[in-house]
Amino acid sequence: MYDLLLRNGRLLYSDGTIAGVDVAIQQGAIVAIAPQLAEPAKTELDLQKQLISPPFVESHIHLDSALTVGEPRWNQSGTLFEGIEIWRDRKQNLSLEDVKSRAIETLKQQAMRGVLFVRSHADVSETSLTALQALLEVREAVREWITVQVVAFPQDGIYGGSQNDHLIEKAMEMGADAVGGIPHYELTREDGVKSVHRIFELAQKYDRLIDIHCDEIDDDQSRFLEVVAACALHTGMGSRVTASHTTAFGSYNNAYAFKLLSFLRRTELNFIANPLINITLQGRTDTYPKRRGVTRVKELWQQGTNVSFGHDCVQDPWYSLGTGNMLDVASMGLHVCQMTGKAEIDACYNMVTWNGARTLNVSDRYGIEVGKPANLIVLDAKDRYDAIRSRATVSYVIAQGKLLAQTDAPRAIWHGE
Repeated sequence: MYDLLLRNGRLLYSDGTIAGVDVAIQQGAIVAIAPQLAEPAKTELDLQKQLISPPFVESHIHLDSALTVGEPRWNQSGTLFEGIEIWRDRKQNLSLEDVKSRAIETLKQQAMRGVLFVRSHADVSETSLTALQALLEVREAVREWITVQVVAFPQDGIYGGSQNDHLIEKAMEMGADAVGGIPHYELTREDGVKSVHRIFELAQKYDRLIDIHCDEIDDDQSRFLEVVAACALHTGMGSRVTASHTTAFGSYNNAYAFKLLSFLRRTELNFIANPLINITLQGRTDTYPKRRGVTRVKELWQQGTNVSFGHDCVQDPWYSLGTGNMLDVASMGLHVCQMTGKAEIDACYNMVTWNGARTLNVSDRYGIEVGKPANLIVLDAKDRYDAIRSRATVSYVIAQGKLLAQTDAPRAIWHGE
């Protein structure tokens, strides 16, 4: 007898095909997928032809700052740099319980909306390393229902403080999953280049992934992505390296941008755009026309580069809104990147699912296949287009073989003539 049987669903495959299936789950794993399964189960759910999809992947968020909007003050300018100043004040009062409670509340919000894989950055610019320790403890506390990766992120730069280089290496020793950086916020161009080399050195020493906040600025002379690409080529680490934001890429002149694109084809780098936040923070010093502030998502996707989307912020000094809904992120992405063709809309859905799993380097345990862990969601939608268009309700969330959350779709009644 199966533990859980999903009947009468429509399974979405990575190539976009959809098939009517039953899905059987036993001891946390998918054990059978077929048009119709006769064996009984302890629990059966009739999906009524709803869409079965792999779970959403949150490629980029800051759980340590989530749910702190207005503390100690609001970001009145709406800029990245005022947000950093506000966070610098707020993080002086961090405690383990403060960070853990806000992080877990945010993860629950995400999981209710179908997110079961999360990569979070943890600020490691404070000597106490409170944010990092808290998120490492959260990672273990929630591991039965959501997978969390923690990136050691030096918000103030590896060389922005006398202890920061030591702190980021200590973060590796404490067990961070990836090493991060912010080269465009280092004090000089030379320090920025030096920081990228240091990141690769640490990743190789401790066998960790890399995720760098790279060129998150409107300055078309911020060109650290080329340094990341060169290091990826020289080390052969490309598939384990992620360039997050790269918003300056949208401001580069085309001659330089197309040269850079040709280099990137050789690297296997992963890219993360955060459309909700990039469109909000960038272009703030422009009058008109205002830049969109998002990297060249469409061009990267067209050449086969792996691109995923992240929410980045949920109610914090940089973004006062957000619920963790990745369909909101995908929708903003397709609008701001002008990806409104059918294949492009489908690609934006993939950027919050399969592409995100590739970015997090978890593809070997992601997806709806016999033998893989039973992590999946059921959407009140017909296909990927319908899911994004309608911000489809996530009816069921199955995490490691267990029903984690259930939400009924709203029911509208027309009383007009």
